[in-house]
Amino acid sequence: MHIHTLYKWQHSHQFSIDQGSGEKNTRLVVMLTAVMMVIEITAGLAFGSIALLADGWHMGTHVAALGITLFAYRYARRYANDPRYSFGTGKVGALGGFASAIALVVVAVLMGLEAIESLFVSRTIHFDEAISVAVVGLIVNLFSAYLLRGQDHHHHDHHSDHHDHHSGHHDHNLRAAYLHVLADTMTSLFAIVALLAGKSLGWVWLDSVMGIVGAVVITSWSYNLLRITSSILLDSGVNVETVSAIRSTIEADADNRVADIHVWQIAPEHLAVIISIVTHYPQPINHYKNLLRGFQELDHITVEINHCTGEPCLPYQTPVES
Repeated sequence: MHIHTLYKWQHSHQFSIDQGSGEKNTRLVVMLTAVMMVIEITAGLAFGSIALLADGWHMGTHVAALGITLFAYRYARRYANDPRYSFGTGKVGALGGFASAIALVVVAVLMGLEAIESLFVSRTIHFDEAISVAVVGLIVNLFSAYLLRGQDHHHHDHHSDHHDHHSGHHDHNLRAAYLHVLADTMTSLFAIVALLAGKSLGWVWLDSVMGIVGAVVITSWSYNLLRITSSILLDSGVNVETVSAIRSTIEADADNRVADIHVWQIAPEHLAVIISIVTHYPQPINHYKNLLRGFQELDHITVEINHCTGEPCLPYQTPVES
């Protein structure tokens, strides 16, 4: 067989979507977050605000978690053509999102414990100084969230079609980074509310309560991200409707019956499928692949044809040539 003929039947396994903007924006957010982390921790210690201090340490853990996001991007790009990865490195983003979600859970637990402990400790808060720093932190977080949100929504909107309801359509690595920044934004906002109430009403305890509320909300976000990314890593992220639609499309042709089907996500926007078909009227492989051409996400299709020699289950008419 001539080498050029062989190339005709081969294809690339670089199923990952272009992450250039997501990686660039994440790098900028890491730098902004690191600077703000140092400012808030220093200010929290100096001015006596648990909410501000918690927000600073919270940012510190997110610098590490966002570092995971950057690592995932670079790793996926570096090993995109490595033959050891059977279906490419498209799942690295989901793995990065999963690791970041675990980091978010740890952050939430530590925040909650620190906030509960602070309820029983008497302390003096320098409200004006702490509020000023918290406002700067909020502005930085809002800008960071804007950078990451724009890219995340671009990926989602660009690929909206009738299959877009399954959860694997996001860049979960970028989604994790966005949730980290969103959590920072929320804790900064809670810190401001608590400090303003403490200054005007004398409710010093609210500084701690807001820390507890923030921990609960972040835990909820983390759980959702863990649920989605773990389903992708365990090849259970494709919904039943998509699998059913693929089966129905194959079985609507001739007397085909799908004996076995496996559909799984190999990257954001990309699915692989292995189908075992039983039929009395076997056709060339490309015939079955053409039946599935309406499923834009299917980039890796493997078809097994089993010729049944018993009585046909359904009547079959030979297609009329057009």
